[in-house]
Amino acid sequence: MQFNNFSIIAISIITFSTILIFYYIKFKKNNNINNKNKMATTNAPLSANHEQVMYGAGCFWGTEKFFKREFRDALISTKVGYSGGETENPNYNSVCSGKTGHAEVLHIVYDNTKVNFTQLTEFFFRMHDPTTLNRQGGDKGTQYRSVIFFYSPQQQTEAISVRNSIQSRFDSPIVTQIVAASKFHNAEEYHQAYLDTNPTGYCNHRLRW
Repeated sequence: MQFNNFSIIAISIITFSTILIFYYIKFKKNNNINNKNKMATTNAPLSANHEQVMYGAGCFWGTEKFFKREFRDALISTKVGYSGGETENPNYNSVCSGKTGHAEVLHIVYDNTKVNFTQLTEFFFRMHDPTTLNRQGGDKGTQYRSVIFFYSPQQQTEAISVRNSIQSRFDSPIVTQIVAASKFHNAEEYHQAYLDTNPTGYCNHRLRW
């Protein structure tokens, strides 16, 4: 069989178009999956017995490490990210500038048959210093503020109760903010479970009692 120049060009165009369509479909599929994963911790309805909360306790690397180590399989998921600010799509550099108003936070989905909100919140106060305003150790700035983002009036009431009962353990007044949860923004992928993959990485958290 012989092909003239027109046939060869036509076949080349069809082949090239097929390849482009294949990769376009693949890209859209992957992008949709990534978007679903990105929203899973904030917008997806929670399963029965699952609740969520966000804590800001300084650098989110150590916050995630300590909660995962303490509560293990009682935590359905943990994600570090940014919340409580005024700008859309914050990233690590913009948050570190102190101009976005966001705090570094740990978003937790937990199984309330294995651990309750009060237990999580008591541990939150135990694993960081809630008396230093906008600072944890050498980390200074509003992004390192001590804050509890609650998702229900019951969580708000319990958070206030725990804060009041814990105060006697500290010499200085607790400055932890207790505010309604705002939009959670996932941090960059390399921040997720950072101290799992970098066990000797920076962490200034410790248990107070």
